[in-house]
Amino acid sequence: MIQKFKKKFIGDRDFYKRILYLSVPMIIQNAITNFVSFLDNIMVGQIGTEQMSGVAIINQLMFVFNICIFGGVSGAGIFGTQFYGKGDYEGQKYTFRFKLYACLIITGIALLLFGFFDEQLINLYLSDRGSVGDISLALSSAQEYLVIMMLGLIPFAVGQTYINTIRESGHTFIPMVASVAAVFTNLVLDYVLIFGVLGFPALGVRGAAIATVIARFIECFIVMIWTHTHTDKNPYIVGAYKSLRIPKNILIDVLKKGAPLMINEMFWASGMAVISQCYAYRGLEVVAAQNISSTICNLFNIVYIQLGGCIAIVVGQLLGAGKIEEARDADTKMIFFSVFCCSIVSVIMVLLGGFFPGIYNTEQSIKDLAKSFIIISALAMPLCSFCHCAYFTLRSGGKTIVTFLFDSVYTWVLVIPFAFFLSRYTTLTITTVFFLVQFTELIKVVIGFFMVRSGTWLQNIVGGEQS
Repeated sequence: MIQKFKKKFIGDRDFYKRILYLSVPMIIQNAITNFVSFLDNIMVGQIGTEQMSGVAIINQLMFVFNICIFGGVSGAGIFGTQFYGKGDYEGQKYTFRFKLYACLIITGIALLLFGFFDEQLINLYLSDRGSVGDISLALSSAQEYLVIMMLGLIPFAVGQTYINTIRESGHTFIPMVASVAAVFTNLVLDYVLIFGVLGFPALGVRGAAIATVIARFIECFIVMIWTHTHTDKNPYIVGAYKSLRIPKNILIDVLKKGAPLMINEMFWASGMAVISQCYAYRGLEVVAAQNISSTICNLFNIVYIQLGGCIAIVVGQLLGAGKIEEARDADTKMIFFSVFCCSIVSVIMVLLGGFFPGIYNTEQSIKDLAKSFIIISALAMPLCSFCHCAYFTLRSGGKTIVTFLFDSVYTWVLVIPFAFFLSRYTTLTITTVFFLVQFTELIKVVIGFFMVRSGTWLQNIVGGEQS
């Protein structure tokens, strides 16, 4: 019995060496990024609750943009990963072009929305139902922050195009270096520009935005320069800009498989924003508390997020090489490993997470609420881990319509109406509402289990023999 369990769920030393080789740089990169975001959040929080809330609202909108960009690169990334596994670098070049076009189009749309509908979007998150905070001050702080942050959208979009393509080729170290350089630049400039040291004026939330924009340009330049100066490791980049052409058959295939994924990311991200808006209906203190808790939770969530990303790389490459049974076996072991790791992280988060809100310079009621949100999120983490792995498993085999149903349709049909009803038409405390909404993930776990078990995702979508 034990041997059977080990054979199915536990890999050998080489298996874990490969997983750690791929995941550790990404985990370190995101750990540093999220830790600096945490410090950045604390610095903004020193200015005041309203300023922190205004920045949090814009970051929620930026989250939607970031996830849309992720969808733009991920749709073509399914093909790029399998092309790389097959050794077809010309095909990978075409998927790189597609990512670039998709990201620039998404950025253009975002600039129009943020430029013309900024106040309407921000006001969705502002409610006077709470007991703390100046709504007008939060609005003006959010608008100041957004105007500057818009300057960083293009370098972020271009940088993610390169980073995604580098990672699908199995090179995760360089994106980590670029991210580390960017976040430390961001951290130093945050301190200098927010509080006005070394002779600089104290710019408050504008200083935080300027620091972020400069950091995004640095990250973009690093990955671009490395890619174009290491063509032996990135053969797809040779001649990538000599033509705008994408062969019709590849374009149709990417659109057919990738469009549902891009739409999914857009709807899922906007769904998360709507759920946050449902919570925000209970008052500005909920916005502030959720900002604190989500910043801290992001420090812990990186484990399952990056291990899920590894599934896309490892399983995608095996499928592209036609190694179907190896892909199934690797996927099972990686899902088990991710859920196991996250169960441990969940316990650590419950034990330590409650101490973090005390660092913030805000009302005690907000700190207490943030602590409750952190503990609830920690308890739900193993469930989120499994669902995340299931999503990337289905995606690696090109089952993008299924992932759309599993992710976005589930969120919009079940979770959002549930959150909307509980927040507006019940007298339940916001903590109880948050708990009930978070644990709708249980239903998704059951659905994801049967989808992965069915094996319908085990397919090579770029041609070649299957084994």
